[in-house]
Order: sequence, then structure tokens, then C-alpha cells
Amino acid sequence: MAVYISTVIMNLAYTSLIKKNVLPSCRLLKKIGYAVLIAVAMVASTSVQAQVSTSSALYQTLKKQDSLLFNVGFNTCNLPTFEMLVSDNFEFYHDQAGMMLTKASFINSVKNNVCGLNYKAVRTLEPGSMEVYPLEKNGVLYGAIQNGVHRFYAIEAGKPEYFTSRAKFSNVWKLESGSWKLIRSLSYDHQETEAGVPKLEDVAGVEAWLKQNKVPALALGLINHGKLQEIKVYGELDKGRPASYNSIFNVASLTKTVTTMLTLRLVTQGKWSLDEPLYKYWTDPDVKADPRSKTLTTRHILTQQSGFPNWRWQLKDKKLAFQSNPGTKYEYSGEGFEYLRRALEAKFHKPLDQLADELIFKPLSMTDSHLTWDARMDESRFAVPHDTSGKAMPIEKNKVPSAADQLKTTIADYGKFMIAAANHEGISEEFFQQMISHNTKTKDGRYIGLGWFIYDPLGDGEYAISHGGDDPGAHSICFLLPKSGQGIIIFTNSENGTKLYIDLIRAYLKEKGQAILDIELK
Repeated sequence: MAVYISTVIMNLAYTSLIKKNVLPSCRLLKKIGYAVLIAVAMVASTSVQAQVSTSSALYQTLKKQDSLLFNVGFNTCNLPTFEMLVSDNFEFYHDQAGMMLTKASFINSVKNNVCGLNYKAVRTLEPGSMEVYPLEKNGVLYGAIQNGVHRFYAIEAGKPEYFTSRAKFSNVWKLESGSWKLIRSLSYDHQETEAGVPKLEDVAGVEAWLKQNKVPALALGLINHGKLQEIKVYGELDKGRPASYNSIFNVASLTKTVTTMLTLRLVTQGKWSLDEPLYKYWTDPDVKADPRSKTLTTRHILTQQSGFPNWRWQLKDKKLAFQSNPGTKYEYSGEGFEYLRRALEAKFHKPLDQLADELIFKPLSMTDSHLTWDARMDESRFAVPHDTSGKAMPIEKNKVPSAADQLKTTIADYGKFMIAAANHEGISEEFFQQMISHNTKTKDGRYIGLGWFIYDPLGDGEYAISHGGDDPGAHSICFLLPKSGQGIIIFTNSENGTKLYIDLIRAYLKEKGQAILDIELK
């Protein structure tokens, strides 16, 4: 529901904006002046809608604007970028540097105080911290509020990059003649100590960290020398139900890695081909009339070049359709994996969960892994999903297996699976090399091999295989470095789960973790 803010009743405006994180605390307002309340309240004087999803067009647009503003403008001291992105009516409020009430004074400050430093200043956006709230008038979008947390680092000649500060920010973007312009910006709560994950042995400290981030439960698997060395689980599955080492999590798109490995085992056994057109076994009715359906192969799907959208319901008519020719373009797609499932099931006359049991779960003794919510599921051990406020969300008890989503597993089980994948158990050397190849470039340093994301190079000849999983109220990610045998598995049962990633990756993968983050944050 929209929260209506009156510029006349200033007390109400103050309360509403604080709750929405548009404004910082009262202590800060005393520092930067009452003018900021009036300025932001005027911009937000109609309505602030609910936070948009990370997959929405508005979120992606502001993420792009943020990247231009900081990755191009701030990090490279490209002042023309600020000229292009900043509104002529811009105002900036900083809890230490004071107020800059004109565009010219702000750009001049960047020129003198950022570009004039004796080191290179670098800003990164904390993964999972960005929130976007649309601003509308009479149902028409005219702007948006962007909240987040950013970190600042310094680069000096002959020295490794080092941390300088961490701060919260709130930006107001406005559509001006069809272009997004930054009209108000607040940077506040600057900290000179880098917030990070407490030591794993400090259970109280970790659980306090989880509460601070509104994440009910966290499960960690730490891999060293190619073995799952530690399983650490903290917090609650749901209110009053402590999490344990064998808690079961929905790991969302990590499901795709299981589908990948069972497929590659079938290929190794000579029972399936990466390059045989799938129409010989199954064709989706929505694309039957499209000649491209005759060219689609398993290789296209595992390299995320199927040409399909992520999900058909995202298209206007809700029907599956090719967005590009198979094999020509990166397009992450759950639909592609579901298409593969239907073809596998048609050829082998077995549902995917049965194939997974026979080819993956039983051979690896993954006794707590399920593609469906069946009679074997122990609901008392399941991590209930939670929204951003910490409220429990409904559990999706799927009866039909998915090749792309809804794997329910434990750290112990997925650890066995990931180590087996890195050791190419059950698949030939030929197909393992294809699995870790740079088949599809998604960005500089990040590729898709077959089914897995590949981060390369990380230094010292090292690379990482990885995948993430994102469902409402459940986020997970994993990294394994095959050469050193080091890795981390992270499961959470919260929409806020991604907020933990950057600290955990940096803390437990050290320099290689930072190299992964450098690639991801480009």
C-alpha cells in the first residue's frame, strides 16, 4: 500500500521517511539541517510505493544508473558522467562533508576532494543492499528512491587495495524529459571500521549479526583441501525452532547444477547427446511452429544460450517464445532447463526426481535431498522462507520436480555433491573440461561452462565454479576452487540473505574471494 506524505504536516513526513529509510536518524538531521527533510519530502510529496523486486525493469534501470554514476563517474573521475547524470536542481547532503546545494558545487567537490587525492578512491555497492521504491503521481511514474550501502577503498602504487569507509546512502532519481537524473543524494552513517562476519566460534556474535540483517537462519559449508571440513548452522528455521546441522533449505537455482550433473553422467554413459536436437523427444506447444525449436540442443541450454526468457510468465502473453536464436546469445533461463527436463523424461520414461535419485542422490548418499515435497521430507527440519521484514512466508510444497528450482537439501548433502562435481565423478575428463570452459561470457571474468558459472582468472592459475539460487525468502550461493580444493556453501532462509555474501566470501575465501568480488562488482 502506498504511504502518502504531506509536505504540510511535517511531523508525519518525518516519521514516514525515517521508516522508509529515505532519511537518516534525528541525530543526523541536526547535523545536515532541517532543509533535507523539506527537500526530500517535496520530491516524495505524492506517494512511495512498495519496494520493487530486483528483477523489475525499474530496479535494473537504477542499478545501471548507479553503475554509471560510481563505476564510471566516481571510480574513474569522469566528470562529464556527473554532468550527464546529475540534475541541474541537484542537492547533496553528507554527514561529514556538509551540504552542497548546487550541481556545480557538487561536481567541483568531486574534482577537488576525490580526484585530487594522493590515492585512487574506489566505491563498491554492497550486494543485496540496494532497494528501490517507485515515486508516482496519479499512477504515473515520475521518480524513484534508491537506498543502499556502499564501501570505499583506496588504491596506491605498490600497495594492495585497502578499505577506507562504509556508509548508507539514499538517492532520489527523477525522470526529466525521459531521462533519469539524480536530484537528491544523502550519504550518512559513515563508519571507518569494516563491518564483517564475526568468528564462526562466536555463536552469539554470528546470531546478533543475523538479527541485524534480519536473516533468521544461516547454514555454512566450508571446504578445505577438497573436503567438507566444517558445517556451521545458526539462527532459527522459524520462530522458536532452532536451526541444526542437518536443517533442510530450499536452494532455488542450485537445482540447475544437479540437472547439469545428471545430464553429463548420461552423456558420459553414451545415453544422451549434448548436440542432438531436443525436438526428437519433446517440443513445447508454444514454440512448435517456430523452426528454431528444431535446432535447440542440450548444449544450448547448459550454456544458457537457449534463446528463452527466464520464465514465460514474464512475457506479455505468458507464452514461451524464443527471444534470440539458440546458440547466439547469453540469456539466463529457467525455462531452458525445464525444456530439458521434459525431453529427458520423455526419452527415459521416468520423472526427473527418479533420474536424480538414480544418478546423483543415491550414488552420493544424499539422503536429505529432494526435488519434490514428498513423504520423505521432514518438515520439522525445513528452513521456512522469510521476507525482508522477517515475516514467515508460505512454503511451496511442489509435487512436480523442476530442473531449474526447488531443490531441498542440507549443507552436508550439497557439499558431497559439489566436491563430486569438482572431482568430475561420474563424468569423463572430456566433458569435465567442457563443463569448466568459457563457453558463454556473461561479463569480464565470469563465464558459463556447462551449467556452472566460472570465475576466471583469480590469480595463481586458480578459477572457481559457482552457482546461486534466488527464490522469494530463500537465497543461496556456492563457490569451489578446484585447484586449491577450497570452497564455501551459503544457505539462507531470508529475502535479506544476499546481504551476508560479501562479508562471508571475503572472510573465508580471502584473496581469491576478493578476486571473485572484484569480478562480480565490475
